[in-house]
Formats: sequence, C-alpha cells, structure tokens
Amino acid sequence: MIKIFTDAATNPQLKKSGGGIVIIKDQEQIQLNYILTAGSNHEAELEIILRALDYLIEKDWRNDSILLYSDSKTAIKILDQNSTKNNLFLSYLKEFNQKSPLFSLLVLQWIPESKNKGADHLARQGLQKALKNR
Repeated sequence: MIKIFTDAATNPQLKKSGGGIVIIKDQEQIQLNYILTAGSNHEAELEIILRALDYLIEKDWRNDSILLYSDSKTAIKILDQNSTKNNLFLSYLKEFNQKSPLFSLLVLQWIPESKNKGADHLARQGLQKALKNR
C-alpha cells in the first residue's frame, strides 16, 4: 500500500502556485515539491493530485493499492463524484478520468489541514520557487 499526501499553495495576486507531495511506500518517505501552472488554489489542488498520479505511473507503481489524501474538499469532491459545473476544472477531471483506470486500486480521501502538514510545507516550498521565477 502506498499513501500519498498532496497539497497546494497559491499567491492569488500573482497567480503563482506550488504543490507538495509526500509519498509513503515500504516505510520510506519521498518528498516532492513543484512549481504549478494553475492560477487558482482549487486548480492547483487538482493539478498536484494529477502530478502525484504521474509520479506513480512513471515509477510503475500502478499495481499497488493507493490511498491519496488531500485537504481540499473541492478537489476530492470533483474527482470522487466525477462531475463539476465549473469549466475551469473540466480539463483536470478529464485527465484524472484518463489516468485513474491505470491503477488497480485508487482511493481518494479528504483529510483536515492539521493532518497534512508535510505536504503543506512542501507546497509552500514549491510556491517560493514559483515566486522566485517571476
């Protein structure tokens, strides 16, 4: 079983975002941070979930059971319910629907921010990198 924790941090005035991923596999912890292209926080939360799936696909960890945690209720709801009324989120949903069947078991779960400190810290690092690249 692989546990994934994702989070995004956004500066709305500058429309810059960063994302963080913590992966726990076989008692090992992998920490990743990224500069994201998304302008809004909800878009960034969706983008970092997709980046996490890309990482798992790249490592060929698709046959493991995946528990993916996010503190974004909006992102988890969109992906779990497979629907959104917001056109900004449609491309993320479409991409998720292309990638999620590649996994033998993928479970999405909302968690409170207080349980997601590691991914939050990495997301802030990603945002700082994005702000330096202005």
